Amino acid sequence: MSTSRFNETNAKAELWFTLLIMGDRYPIISDLEFLGLLTALTSINAKEVIDKVKDLLKDDPNFFKFILKIIPIDFVCETNVEIISQIVNDHYKEFIHSNESFKIDLKRRQNENVERDILIKRTAKNIENKVDLENPDKIIRIELLGNFCGIAFLKSDEIIRFKKI
Repeated sequence: MSTSRFNETNAKAELWFTLLIMGDRYPIISDLEFLGLLTALTSINAKEVIDKVKDLLKDDPNFFKFILKIIPIDFVCETNVEIISQIVNDHYKEFIHSNESFKIDLKRRQNENVERDILIKRTAKNIENKVDLENPDKIIRIELLGNFCGIAFLKSDEIIRFKKI
């Protein structure tokens, strides 16, 4: 989840209450070392959270005041090209059907040691699906956050972005 810098405390409270409303009795919202980024551990499936957030926003488009973006994460691992490519290779068929196209979306924060092209090539090497960089059916999003990495298999509408006035 992202928020504007120095609004992390407000965004954490906003997400914590939202997860309580959704039925999670003990959500854990944590700061990351990167200003404006937070992480949440919830007992609710991440994709269900996205669906419930969409329902909340249908009723009240201005429900969130501090949260700018929510991205569900399916896997967390060490930032290591071999581990990342192995996780993607082991799990992509659970999320991407054989007739669906995909693209890899890589976000690197304080991780210039990992070569973008090498990671993408190694990760995509064993995926048999068609690549579509403009309008893919699914997105494999890889978030490099220092020594940790988040991996998500997403439809484009599962990333929630808010436009703030």
